[in-house]
Amino acid sequence: MAATPQAETVAPETKAIGSDDYALSRVPRDKRFGFWSMLLQWLAQSGSISQFTLGATIGVGMTFGDAFLAFTLGAVILEIVIFAIGLAGMREGLATPMLTRWVGFGRNGSALVSFVIAVSLVGWFGVQNTIFGNSVSALVGGPSWMWCVLAGIAITALVIFGFKYMAVFAKIVTPLFFAMVAWSIVSTLKDHSLSELIHSPPPGQTIPLAVAATAIAGGYMTGAIVSPEMTRYNRKGSHVFLQSASSMILSEYIVGLTGVLLGHLVKSNEVSHIVLSTSGAFGVIVVLMSTAKINDWNLYGSSLGVVNFFQVVFGKRIHRGAVTIVLGIAGTVLSAVGIMTHFTEFLSILGVAIPPIGGIIVAEYWVVKKMRKPLDETRESETLPKTSPTWVPMSIAIWIAAFCVGKFYDGGIPALNSLATAFILYSILGLLGWVKPYGTSTLDDEDDTAAPAAPATTPVGAA
Repeated sequence: MAATPQAETVAPETKAIGSDDYALSRVPRDKRFGFWSMLLQWLAQSGSISQFTLGATIGVGMTFGDAFLAFTLGAVILEIVIFAIGLAGMREGLATPMLTRWVGFGRNGSALVSFVIAVSLVGWFGVQNTIFGNSVSALVGGPSWMWCVLAGIAITALVIFGFKYMAVFAKIVTPLFFAMVAWSIVSTLKDHSLSELIHSPPPGQTIPLAVAATAIAGGYMTGAIVSPEMTRYNRKGSHVFLQSASSMILSEYIVGLTGVLLGHLVKSNEVSHIVLSTSGAFGVIVVLMSTAKINDWNLYGSSLGVVNFFQVVFGKRIHRGAVTIVLGIAGTVLSAVGIMTHFTEFLSILGVAIPPIGGIIVAEYWVVKKMRKPLDETRESETLPKTSPTWVPMSIAIWIAAFCVGKFYDGGIPALNSLATAFILYSILGLLGWVKPYGTSTLDDEDDTAAPAAPATTPVGAA
């Protein structure tokens, strides 16, 4: 097969540390992954002890039936968002920061999007690393900062080499995690009546349905918005739906509702010890690996955002592997010294700022369809359009308005409120012709189309 334009001009760049993973270009179709490799990547996002804890927290304040409704509402909301945005990423082979250049925001607007996403994700990488270090310290001893450093180094080393090696890690961790969890849960519940647990009243203060749904859907909304980071490696739209839906079913119905039963059993949300106490040192290792597998996506998505930001703002084409090293070190150091936990409120604010990005992407790509024409024209050739809009001021105004709704309106689910507001406003104003791009930016051939290609070897799971 003839080399793509991206691959023809970049031989020297492939010597850089790690993989650039098509940070500023489309993922070629022959470099995309097979169904099962991608499925394991999706399922790996469900393999978290924190999801059991969330289920137990909801179970303490809700009946099993009400908890089922809450998880259903959360899963449906997330799946709609993931599929609508993820399918766009799959069709174009582009991650969210690059997609927004031609879908709603323009070149300079995409820099703002990249900055918000990068700061949010690297922040959560640091927060999760802190939680990781504290948990391991409590379980096996040793200073928390030491475990933060070790975990940060390991995750950074994995993410440097990109999606291919993250997929290999998922193949190892995902089956081990769920096999270990299944053994622990069955061992714990076998001496108890499932019927009694299902019909037992909530042991704690009642949690309203809207509050529970907010915790379920809102907690992963940022991940839904950046789903193109993963789906750009998919081959078919049906794969995006089946894999993301499978992840939702596993995460919400199996892991989450099992957590509800455990919450009813122990009458507390402190259920992580159940899994760990019944599986010994092996269980601790698997849980640590599964936590790392989830947190690697925070660092990966952040690196893609920074690459696009620097290219737009400074005109510099920097390698994603190098960016990963810098971000990984920064997040690791901040988590080790205990600073990151003080930024959780700020990161929560960003969590309301990111969903409107998804609302605008969905509205422009699937409803208005006025800016995406250059993507349609270049999709088959797997190249990028030569030009993009510079600014789309109305999109920025819609983004700000939607953020205010999500932040200051007390009803419903904040993340969903901001996303829906952005979608509705952009759809209406776009169809009326009020969303207009200003200026035209020419794609810099040296920086953008010469994006370093991945090694020419066949990717894992491609067969």
